[in-house]
Amino acid sequence: MRTADCLAKLAGLCLVAGLLLAGVALPVVGAAGLVSNRMSDHVAAMSINLLDSPPPLMTTITDKDGVPFAYLYDQYRVLTPPDKVAQVMKDALVSAEDRRFYEHQGVDWLATIRAALRNQSEGAVTQGASTITQQYVKNHLVHVLERQDVGGQKEAQEQTISRKLREARIAMHVETQLTKDEILSRYLDVVPFGGTVFGIAAASQAYFETTPDKLTVPQAAMLAGLVNSPTFLDPEARPDKATERRNMVIDLMVENDKLSPEQAAVHKRAPLGLANPVRPLPTGCVGAGPEFGFFCSFVVNHLTRNGFHLNQLKIGGYTIRTTLDRTLTLQAKQAADAQVPKTTPGIANTAAVVRPGKERHDVVALVSNRDYGLDQAKFQTQFDLPSGVENKFGAGSVYKVFTAAAALEKGLGIETVIDTPNSHVSRVFRGGAPNCPGTGEPSTYWYCLSNHNDRYPPRMTLKQALATSPNTGFVILEERVGLDAVVDMATRLGMRDTMATNIAGVPPDPKSQRKDLRVTQAEFYKSAGNASFTLGPAPTNTLELANVAATIMSGGVWCRPTPIVEIRDRHGQVVQFADPCEQVVEEPLANALAVGMSEDDQGQGTAAAAAKQFGWTRPALGKTGTTEEYKSAAFLGATPDYAGAVQVFNDSTSPSGICVNAGPPRLCGEGDIYGGTLPARTWFDFMTKAHAGLPEKPLPAVEPRYLRP
Repeated sequence: MRTADCLAKLAGLCLVAGLLLAGVALPVVGAAGLVSNRMSDHVAAMSINLLDSPPPLMTTITDKDGVPFAYLYDQYRVLTPPDKVAQVMKDALVSAEDRRFYEHQGVDWLATIRAALRNQSEGAVTQGASTITQQYVKNHLVHVLERQDVGGQKEAQEQTISRKLREARIAMHVETQLTKDEILSRYLDVVPFGGTVFGIAAASQAYFETTPDKLTVPQAAMLAGLVNSPTFLDPEARPDKATERRNMVIDLMVENDKLSPEQAAVHKRAPLGLANPVRPLPTGCVGAGPEFGFFCSFVVNHLTRNGFHLNQLKIGGYTIRTTLDRTLTLQAKQAADAQVPKTTPGIANTAAVVRPGKERHDVVALVSNRDYGLDQAKFQTQFDLPSGVENKFGAGSVYKVFTAAAALEKGLGIETVIDTPNSHVSRVFRGGAPNCPGTGEPSTYWYCLSNHNDRYPPRMTLKQALATSPNTGFVILEERVGLDAVVDMATRLGMRDTMATNIAGVPPDPKSQRKDLRVTQAEFYKSAGNASFTLGPAPTNTLELANVAATIMSGGVWCRPTPIVEIRDRHGQVVQFADPCEQVVEEPLANALAVGMSEDDQGQGTAAAAAKQFGWTRPALGKTGTTEEYKSAAFLGATPDYAGAVQVFNDSTSPSGICVNAGPPRLCGEGDIYGGTLPARTWFDFMTKAHAGLPEKPLPAVEPRYLRP
């Protein structure tokens, strides 16, 4: 190109530069194109938007003690104030990217002219002249303002004069609003260091397992060089290129009087010293590990169901302190694995623990014998609803608790004697065996059933019935109090989302060809007059079952089970978040029910053997349950300190029974599992450990009207 042409274009650039420096908004036409009033207004608006738009930050989820166990982010970034960044990092970056950073006002015009001349002479863009301020502007536009706009990102990275002019004008405005240290700090917070790693704090952790204030000269030089081309200079994939670039930065630090040649020689001989492996903090609930992943998932689902968006959590920079008790979770996980090894095909063992209380019900543990991970095709535990219920086969006789509660509300007491014949033909409900014994009439008219065996006495107290679980007695109670009252009691005491699913354990499907799948469980059992509800064939959620025990032990106060202690935003301010509570049954009734359920672990109680196996002697409420075809079994129990539920169920595609005798747990044709076996053993195993060292607390007193009215 002729010298005259170069000089003409250079003159045009200088004219535009002068106008930009002066902030002139008059139209100018030249080699740089058009700068108009409209453009000036647009740039001013973008400058304000850039300064006021915080970058995406990682959200940290901690346990009850404030120790992190999970992270959520799209961009792994933690803001770092200027005084928390080592001076050698600042020196390395300025030396490598912008030696005149502390002298110019956002645009280095000398470097710009020099680069323009070189690029013109070579006929291509071979040298850039962007200052750190301009790079901050570009990176903020690409990775913050245009983060989710592919078109906007492309435009922000175009190699055009108009884009350069826009960046230059914004950069000059930024320099009038921020100090040099603030600009450098913001740049170090927003710039990418490869993959999902953004900002100096994330880079320090990912590459060197350290913090920005502790970076050494070789580490700082490598990171300063890495921003030039994170992919090409990836120190894991191309250690030779990364070392070469690091040493070049060290030489530039010498030229910039930040190191002596002797110091530089020593630093250049140092190995890269990368973390092994190089990786950012894990993101998502898979990163929480096999023990805590289910709890993490519950936290995320709980927040997204109650006002937060997932994207908001990934960019908001929240610190979420949860109710997770690590020790108890590990104890429960070990107990679940001990009773049903995680490699057992087709059998799941889930447990949930909730702390009773009249103001909140803290969820302290959610575990499964399955490890939480990516391979959820084999098993998906739905601790949180309404996405689904994990145990499709039901909790069995645990649901007799709801019948007992409804009976107490209708005027019975726990010492009231009820009929418990070996068999019963109901003239109120329909369904049951093919023919009702002794009637000769089809079961489509009568509901007939029998007890598990013929060793039950014909009559016993309600308290004894809760411990020994005769089927007939509770169906007779259903006749007495009404099925609607029993179903409603289940909802009131805690099975709220569970009862809102259909009998397949998923949200009702109004388009289904089957009527029973179009309605909720509550609607189905009421409309069908199905007395089997008290025998617990309905799909059941383990967490809500545990919360039922917490409601009873809390004097009849139901609270939505919560995993949240406190949420703070990126500025450390508390975000208001609360889960509701309500008195669902009167306190004397709840106290009587707790005492009425207190003999399941004693004498002839269905959980007595399991309690004895683990040396359990504390006062507690409890109830076992087993479904008719032995495809699932459950145990619900509570003390004043902890309430918990365990469900063992078939989670395979083959709906067969579960065998536990004569060998390890396994699927079989005819099952023999009971709530007093694997579920109760799991509960007493971890609850014995959880209560170690805690003072023994008595169950509440019972008012006379709930003993023998």
